[in-house]
Amino acid sequence: MKLSLLKTFALSFVICVSSMSFGQQSFQGKAYYQTKTTMDMSQFGGGRQLSPDQIKRIEDRMKSFLEKQYTLVFNKEESIYKEEERLEAQGSGGFGGFASSFTGGPKYKNVKSKELLQDQEFFGKKFLIKDELKNLEWKMGTETKQIGNYTAFKATATKPVTGFDWRSIRRRGGNDNEKKKDSTAKKSDDPMDEIEIPKTVEVTAWYTPQVPINQGPDDFWGLPGLILEVNFDRTTILCTKIVMNPKEKDNIDKPDKGEVVTQEEYTKITMEKMQEFRDSRGRGRGRGRRN
Repeated sequence: MKLSLLKTFALSFVICVSSMSFGQQSFQGKAYYQTKTTMDMSQFGGGRQLSPDQIKRIEDRMKSFLEKQYTLVFNKEESIYKEEERLEAQGSGGFGGFASSFTGGPKYKNVKSKELLQDQEFFGKKFLIKDELKNLEWKMGTETKQIGNYTAFKATATKPVTGFDWRSIRRRGGNDNEKKKDSTAKKSDDPMDEIEIPKTVEVTAWYTPQVPINQGPDDFWGLPGLILEVNFDRTTILCTKIVMNPKEKDNIDKPDKGEVVTQEEYTKITMEKMQEFRDSRGRGRGRGRRN
């Protein structure tokens, strides 16, 4: 009990001192993040067992897709989160090229006006997702750890999965009960029938009151300090460096290109496109059987 009280007091003190120092001047910061998503490639063999060499080749081809670098430029109210540009390795297409249609462009967040804007290209068409910034119901913890030069505090939440989030793709029958059901069910020759996306994922975040803004990478925000690390499902987002008040400041420009849609509308568009894709594959297999 005494330890918890001491940690609570320490957190309150750090927030107070940091807020005073940040409030004395306008400022801008830039945080660098690296992301990594792990996928069990052996689950996606299309009904056949993949050899270790085959799995290794798939993992190598998809590395540039599963491991990315991002920057978050922020001030007191606004931020822009975007992937750092890099040259793509030869042969990095395939599933990576297909799934890249579901990854987002620059994401703008304004925590004062609750505005969310994101560039998104989907199968060659540009969209501008414009929606209200939604917060997670964070449960604050007292556990701490050191991330670089910053003391980070733990918080957890349950996050809804919106749309076709490739980071949470998994094969159906992930637990024993589902496997038993699948073993008695008629097998489909459509590989899309093998995968599913959960409706929610559990999130663990680590934030530092030493940077007293409620910003963070990707969709995450709403804690009393910059979010330095996020873990959800099989994805980890980790801050590797923070530069405060750089000499050359970046512009935090709102994305403004593409057909304007809400997140709900965009999700509907992507799911309808996926259904069209499945239907076209089914028609192709049907023609093959008749011939």
